[in-house]
Amino acid sequence: MNAAPGRSLVCERCGATFSCGLGGPCWCAAEAERHPPPTAQSAYQDCLCPACLRALARERAGALKEDLRR
Repeated sequence: MNAAPGRSLVCERCGATFSCGLGGPCWCAAEAERHPPPTAQSAYQDCLCPACLRALARERAGALKEDLRR
């Protein structure tokens, strides 16, 4: 069975164009941080580009460290 072709997306956070391998191997599978499935309360409703996903992971890690200091 062949994997579904990738989707061409525009990152909601920065506007960069990137491809998503939904249904097959995708670059995000190798990332430590995963974008949670979108919900009505989610800040982003679809995949983020590699740079933004990594930046969001750093921001979340920094916020967690700050919370732990309190």
